[in-house]
Amino acid sequence: MLGLSQEKLGEQLGITFQQIQKYEKGANRIGASRLQQISSVLKVPVAFFFEDAPTENGAAVSGMAENSSSYVIDFLSSSEGLQLNRAFMKIEDPKVRRKIVELVKTLGDSSESDVTAE
Repeated sequence: MLGLSQEKLGEQLGITFQQIQKYEKGANRIGASRLQQISSVLKVPVAFFFEDAPTENGAAVSGMAENSSSYVIDFLSSSEGLQLNRAFMKIEDPKVRRKIVELVKTLGDSSESDVTAE
């Protein structure tokens, strides 16, 4: 999503890209301090990595899903998705980012209700 390879991320963290791959695949667990380092390098809050974690009632909150790789690839394969991602990453204020996400979710929800109403 950020145009940062596993190798570059590993370099910034002082570990190998193979270790990054193990984290990504879930073969190795990520400690809290390493997760903090990764969030800092990627410039996202630590909570970003837990946005789809199941809650007490079993529901998941939107964010990174277990199928995330397929929809991320589809999204970034489109010119609009790539443009939107690049523009979004330039926004430094986390509050503004959250508001944009809320706006897009609302627009998406309204599109779904329009389709079901037809």
